[in-house]
Amino acid sequence: MSRVLVCYGSSEGHTAMIARRIGDILADIGHDPLVISTKHPPPDIDLRRYDGVMVAASVHRGRHQQHTVSFVRRHVDRFNAIPSAFVSVSLTAAVDRHDSQHTADEYVQTFLTETGWEPTRTHIVGGALKYRQYGRLLGFIMRRLASSVGLSTDTSRDHEYTDWTALEAFTREFAGFIEQEPTSPSSG
Repeated sequence: MSRVLVCYGSSEGHTAMIARRIGDILADIGHDPLVISTKHPPPDIDLRRYDGVMVAASVHRGRHQQHTVSFVRRHVDRFNAIPSAFVSVSLTAAVDRHDSQHTADEYVQTFLTETGWEPTRTHIVGGALKYRQYGRLLGFIMRRLASSVGLSTDTSRDHEYTDWTALEAFTREFAGFIEQEPTSPSSG
């Protein structure tokens, strides 16, 4: 059994839900995950105790959360020393157009460049439209944005664009990779 740290940066709660699902999948296949927020990480966290790490972060206004960038920068040496994965969550990834997929890839590359992290694996997933959480102005903006790219404009409910099956497959693949790696939690 490997210990896996699952970190997340979430603005509206959807990426937190993704991170919890990753943790559940890891636990179901026999690993020991700890799911934490990068905004409020435990002050006594010792990353040397973990055999692998997965970070999930959402994109807003073209960037991942600054607290997630800072958290990864702070721990980049350890993250680069163990099996690690980055899950980027965005509405852009939900749009089935070549230019949107290219933009989603650019978000990942920008994050990795900013942090110096070289994760073992990366995965891009669609996010959610949380119309019921938006105020009037943000709801109007998000509805116009959704309309322009072919996403739902029905503001009476929230809309998820995450491919949960693909996320599970990615998590299981990454878990298999951790199992193949010789682990030394006390190193790094």
